[in-house]
Amino acid sequence: MGAGGNRMAHYLGIDGGGSGCRAVVADASGALLGTGSGGPANILTDPEGARASIIAAATEAMRATGLSRVDAAGLGLAGANAAGAVAALDLDLALPAGAMRIETDAMTATLGALGPADGVVAAIGTGSVFGLREGAGFRQIGGRGLVLGDEGSGAWMGRLALARALRAEDGHGAMTPYLAGLIEAHGGGVGVIAFARRATPADFAALMPGLLAAADDPAAASILADAEAEILAAIEILRGGRDLPVVFLGGLGGVMAARLAGRVPIRAPVGTALDGALMLARGL
Repeated sequence: MGAGGNRMAHYLGIDGGGSGCRAVVADASGALLGTGSGGPANILTDPEGARASIIAAATEAMRATGLSRVDAAGLGLAGANAAGAVAALDLDLALPAGAMRIETDAMTATLGALGPADGVVAAIGTGSVFGLREGAGFRQIGGRGLVLGDEGSGAWMGRLALARALRAEDGHGAMTPYLAGLIEAHGGGVGVIAFARRATPADFAALMPGLLAAADDPAAASILADAEAEILAAIEILRGGRDLPVVFLGGLGGVMAARLAGRVPIRAPVGTALDGALMLARGL
């Protein structure tokens, strides 16, 4: 029963990240009534653009339902773990919701992937972030971007590969075929430096197919092993010695799950970040 007597409650869930924004409206039974989408929605790197994307996605989802308002909205947004980022959005009056809760996209991804169960989520793609759900509690580690972290991610590995190629060129280790190929592909060491000066995390992550293809090369194998160690360490910090399952998400989630199989108990996700956003809304 909803807040308005016999009227069924309705909820808005929003998943906003660096590549795009998705919205869904559902009723209390879980039936999906409308969906919407928008552009990138990282509220730290582009707060104005993110706000516009969030409103566009929510408006599209609401239009499909015929509703003018929902009882509650749950939002999982990239960049929400930075001080002041949520307040700067000023969404209280922009979204037609009686109540609203904004958390990181890592939290909604964790909730959606695990459902009602306890466990750990490792989201590995261009960046990396790890979440723990245990009872009503949630803990996140990582998710701080390539400058400060993103250990084990595609961008982290791509940047590390270029750094090691340059170190090998300087004599700080063996020059392997994989590292030599990286330097050649960028037009020499000076080309690597020029690339790195303008490269985005996505540009560094785009080196991953070559790294995986050269996995038998000693340097490539070392980089992959370092990434596995970083990911495993984060997972074990959150597991804390408990027998908790691990769900892998993201563009490299399957790759890393396969490489870590047998070292952690792996299970498939039961839902999506949008499901997690709806769980936030229902909790209000």
